[in-house]
Amino acid sequence: MWRVWLLFDPRRVLVGLFVFLFTLAVLIHFILLSTDRFNWIEGPGARTAPAASQMLDVNPASAPVERS
Repeated sequence: MWRVWLLFDPRRVLVGLFVFLFTLAVLIHFILLSTDRFNWIEGPGARTAPAASQMLDVNPASAPVERS
């Protein structure tokens, strides 16, 4: 195993590994923040509240009247 480190510079390998892992961690956190369920900043259902209130806006005066 020690011969592998003769082929690769350990400092470059470790810096590359840390940069890759940090980039992966940031990407995963941004993906989670873009979902509704796992957004810990705005809370669950923060984006669905305005749309739900618009759907409940029903005017009974504009409903069609059935005549027999």
